[in-house]
Amino acid sequence: MRTRRTEPSISWTFALALGLILIVCPRAYGDVGVILNESLDTSMERITGSGHTAVYLSRICPESPVKLRLCRPGEEGSVISNYINIGEDEKFEWNIAPLSMYVYGTQDARLRPMFGSEKLKEVLEEKYREGALSGYCESENCTTSNKAEWREMVSAGMIRSMYIFVVRTTVQQDLDLIAKFNALPNENHFNGVTRNCADFTKDIIDTYFPGSAHRDVLNDFGMTSPKAVARSFSHYAQNHPEMNFRVIHFSQIPGTFKRSSEARSGTEQLYHSKKLLIPMVIFADHELPVAVAAYVLTGRFNPEHEFEGHATVEPVQTASVVRLGDSGNGAARAAGLAAPAEVADVVGTSPEWNEYRKEFNSIVDEAVHTEVIPNRGYLDHFFKQLDETGTAFVDVKGGLWMDVPEPGTSARLGLSANNILSPKSDARLAYVVLLARIERELKSPKHSRETMPEFKDDWAYLQYARKRYSLSNVMVESRISPAESSRASGTD
Repeated sequence: MRTRRTEPSISWTFALALGLILIVCPRAYGDVGVILNESLDTSMERITGSGHTAVYLSRICPESPVKLRLCRPGEEGSVISNYINIGEDEKFEWNIAPLSMYVYGTQDARLRPMFGSEKLKEVLEEKYREGALSGYCESENCTTSNKAEWREMVSAGMIRSMYIFVVRTTVQQDLDLIAKFNALPNENHFNGVTRNCADFTKDIIDTYFPGSAHRDVLNDFGMTSPKAVARSFSHYAQNHPEMNFRVIHFSQIPGTFKRSSEARSGTEQLYHSKKLLIPMVIFADHELPVAVAAYVLTGRFNPEHEFEGHATVEPVQTASVVRLGDSGNGAARAAGLAAPAEVADVVGTSPEWNEYRKEFNSIVDEAVHTEVIPNRGYLDHFFKQLDETGTAFVDVKGGLWMDVPEPGTSARLGLSANNILSPKSDARLAYVVLLARIERELKSPKHSRETMPEFKDDWAYLQYARKRYSLSNVMVESRISPAESSRASGTD
């Protein structure tokens, strides 16, 4: 009898323990990645073209902006980075933020903004400051200065495109990094020559894989550059197939910010930049051939080519939440796609992109004909016009909205993926936002263009916005009630 009672007891205990392990343990695999941010036409980047670098950690999340922990179930990982001057009340060397916050400026990728502007970024920055930075950013300088670089941790995807070169990690490797960073003093000792953002990234990556990332003394004139770290780490990972090397690409969100440009090493910038090449010809004509030869022979590295050869997507890149009605019976489906298995499914083929361009031209012609927009050129300036006239705000759930003045009245427009097609969002303005967004994507060069799964999400949104606008016109003409229209379209 004792045996019979003990066996079920042991089985039950084992099952309970297993269940607890599955609930509380982080996901079975983790990633660490070198983030290569494209260059901005501001400050020193205007001269160097170096861009910025940070570290992606899929299994490590922020306990606070300056403390690390393992991610809990459902969390998406984080980005850790250092800057010249984070600008918070204490002089921290680094901050850590959730991946979605870093790329989109939102806690949840389903709230990602549909276009980017300084006005929208400032609203998202303030929302983040009030939440995550409470107690860390209370001084006037931190709260008001545009030079406080904690702002770079919020919606970096609005101002530039980025590549992430990722490999697998073990739980123990992640725990070791957490213990190391939580024990070390977080004090700013930034130095552009020997302790810059690339040195910071290199040191973290070398903690996981010693010797895997290093500077390029020849091509960067003795300093460590973001591109050198990305190049050396990529080469190391590809020589170790067990690391499961992959590349993630986040394109710059279409909007009013100037498009970012490809990050460059020192000799590469000399090779491509007329602003620097001419002075070099005049004052350093003997050194110039050496610099050019160094780049041509040893410094070539194209992030886009790496992406095309090892492309993958993160779940945050295909997080659609809007329910799109079928034309026949009102059934709903999600626009998001599972992570594709084939590289071509992520990057897209030239015939596929050309087919979308051809179909989009027809949709724009129709929009002009039906007076949704006055002419095709209107889309080129729409984001700027919208940003200049509209008043942006964030709702209690974190969704972006804008109140837009219209002749004799005003309209409310949802600007997040979860609300742009909601019943409260103006149907025409939502349709035009999506037209302008997709036109920008289809015109963009490869390094500034979305992945194909992301674009297909946008395309599904556009198709539904087109039907919704047509239905709203029918509603006005036949005086259908908003409730009846909502039921007919299949929206919530």
